[in-house]
Amino acid sequence: MSDLDLSLTRTALKGVPIEMRVCVGRAHPTLAELLDLDRDAILPLDTGIEDSVEVMIGDRVIAVGELVEQDDATPGRLAVRLTEVVDLGDAE
Repeated sequence: MSDLDLSLTRTALKGVPIEMRVCVGRAHPTLAELLDLDRDAILPLDTGIEDSVEVMIGDRVIAVGELVEQDDATPGRLAVRLTEVVDLGDAE
């Protein structure tokens, strides 16, 4: 592929939406605990409120950050302040 073709492909791909997930923690219930879950149940996580969160695309962590309240007119809306970004140039 020529440099021009590669540049055009990259430009075209920049508009493609990507879904990202933010992982705030993991739970490790037993099967019995899982089967007993119902509305208003509390599922404890292995992280604290001040711990870092992982920003993921698919199963790959692309950044680490902290949860913050968004600075807009909607109270309680969450956002992530990135504290570390993976060098995507090294991705396989």
